[in-house]
Amino acid sequence: MENKAHAIAAGTFVLLVSALLVALAAWLTRDTGVQRVFELSTRDAINGLQPQAPVRFRGVLVGKVIYIGFDPLTPGNVLVRISVDNSAPVSRSTYGSLGFQGVTGLAYVQLDDSGESQEALVTKDDSAPRIPMRPGLLSKLSDRGESILVQLEETSRRVNLLLAPENQKKLMGSIENMGSAAASVERLSANANRILDAQLGPERLNLPQFIANANQAMATLKDTSERVASSADAAKASANEFKRMNERLNQAGGTLDKITEGVDALNATTQNVNALTLPRLNRTVDATSQAVRQVGRAVSDLAEQPNSLIFGNGPIPPGPGEAGFTPR
Repeated sequence: MENKAHAIAAGTFVLLVSALLVALAAWLTRDTGVQRVFELSTRDAINGLQPQAPVRFRGVLVGKVIYIGFDPLTPGNVLVRISVDNSAPVSRSTYGSLGFQGVTGLAYVQLDDSGESQEALVTKDDSAPRIPMRPGLLSKLSDRGESILVQLEETSRRVNLLLAPENQKKLMGSIENMGSAAASVERLSANANRILDAQLGPERLNLPQFIANANQAMATLKDTSERVASSADAAKASANEFKRMNERLNQAGGTLDKITEGVDALNATTQNVNALTLPRLNRTVDATSQAVRQVGRAVSDLAEQPNSLIFGNGPIPPGPGEAGFTPR
């Protein structure tokens, strides 16, 4: 009986300790804040995402994944339901994506905000509001993997072509040519140094005479610059005088205005001559021409019949076909 009592007491103690541990675990893992439920729908694969996976807002833990399934509203999409702490600043411009924890392959939901809207995302019609899902880094790599592989293959092909035996020979030849060119430049530099030493060395160059010639050249240059300056002053004075003369010519009542008035008067006189004198002169010339013609006819008649000056013209002799006509 005593052994049985000890066994019962030990069992009771174990049960009490187990119950206390369960209660402590429940108390430690309880959610003390207000939680909001949101949904994310995506057509991309969500490999590595499990229920109870963490939800982070810009790296801060704000909730967890509570459901993963298929979207009844959009066939073919995956629906992820998350529970987020009420203090998380979820707005209409918030979006979600998949992040990965190190090298374990376990995924979590990463929330971020583009900052386009400050309006909070609230529940309407008793349905959980939806947060748009954007492709994560792995999805982008998967989408671009084929193009990256093609580029890598093309790069590898070009590298192999560059390292072909014939190209290697050309490359080595180019390197040897560059070495020969460097050696030629070095020899040319040495020859130039010897030439300069021979031409400008202490035994060739008279520094005092060179300095004296340089001073003389500088003095000549200074004199020339002073003459150029005086010539510039004279040109400036001439320009100013020309400017003043131009102003006198162009001022009101000046020489140009008087010349313009004289030209206008000459134009008026010419118009008067054309309007009055020329018609009269033309009539006089016409009358003179008529008188000259008449005088010419009179002279012709006098030449043919000189006696008409004494006896007059007399009767006109009959012509052919008239009575009394006598042919000569």
